[in-house]
Amino acid sequence: MTTFSELGISKDLIKGLSEMNILEPSEVQSLSIPILLQQNTDFIGQAQTGTGKTAAFGLPLLQKIDAKKQAIQGLILAPTRELCQQIAKQLFKFTKYTDKIFIEAVYGGADMQVQIQRLQRPTHIVVATPGRLMDLIKREVIDISQVKYVVLDEADEMLSMGFKQDMHSILDFVPAERTIWLFSATMPDGIREIISKFLRNNAQKIEVGRSAGVNANISHEYVVCQSKDKVQEINHFLSYHKDERGMIFCQTKNAARILTKQLLAKNIAVDVIEGDMGQRDRDKVMRMFKSEKIDLLVATDIAARGIDVKGLSFVLHYQLPQQIEYYTHRSGRTGRAGLKGTSILFISEKEKSKIFEMEKELKIKIKVLS
Repeated sequence: MTTFSELGISKDLIKGLSEMNILEPSEVQSLSIPILLQQNTDFIGQAQTGTGKTAAFGLPLLQKIDAKKQAIQGLILAPTRELCQQIAKQLFKFTKYTDKIFIEAVYGGADMQVQIQRLQRPTHIVVATPGRLMDLIKREVIDISQVKYVVLDEADEMLSMGFKQDMHSILDFVPAERTIWLFSATMPDGIREIISKFLRNNAQKIEVGRSAGVNANISHEYVVCQSKDKVQEINHFLSYHKDERGMIFCQTKNAARILTKQLLAKNIAVDVIEGDMGQRDRDKVMRMFKSEKIDLLVATDIAARGIDVKGLSFVLHYQLPQQIEYYTHRSGRTGRAGLKGTSILFISEKEKSKIFEMEKELKIKIKVLS
């Protein structure tokens, strides 16, 4: 087993990792870190959520930052506020024993003036959603003229959320001699266009298999039922897990809202997050969920990006994910910190073939719920 030391990570960063109980590199970290540390090249990492991407790009980036130079040297773009916050928080924890590296997160739905004031302080790395960063660039209140490294995290999700033009504009703004590290679960045409237009021809590429992000502490099960019976089946499951906490995933915003109303009608303490919610309402729901005032959260795949809640016992799939990669992201909400978790899919008879496809692609066993 390769160690972080063998990959070239500094002792001070490794000390911070150890305190976070991150002791062995994941596959994406083992493949990415040596390239990002040792080669001054553009980079493409195809890997799913939950495979350890933040450390894969975060550790080399932190190690390359000149802490004595008071300028923004690293720029990380991510699709959602929550993911920006999560990345910034994790990088901060990594640097507990290093020279002080200042990291700021800027995103929509928060007071821009407060973010502008924070950017007046020494800042080495900015983690941003594309829309908010473009607003700051247009107002000329952020200086990215000395950026050396640009990380595009979950690039395909940024495209699917409508950030294509902002991403292109930002990459046009940063210095021409910058290095781009692009991470994406999938490679749609929009990502290939960015690679062709902005990355150098000698860009290094690694690909991590879909199964790499599936946590061995999670048991996978499914229930076959008709659509009209799904709410009843979920209610039946919840009645046996009253003292446990979990999430329910839907494909669409409308399905998430309707399911939440149906569960509330059955006196279940539940709330929902979906893409049309305002940031204030979204923050309120997340505070309630994290403080355990509600034990159940209904969410859509994109709205759940970057949410990190500890102690979830189960994940329920009211609707199958639109992409197999999303299943890894969904199920990875449970079974954390060495605890056991359960992931249960509620499917129709016709969807059984999808279960077999997921087993094959993710190299997992999905059993009938007994």
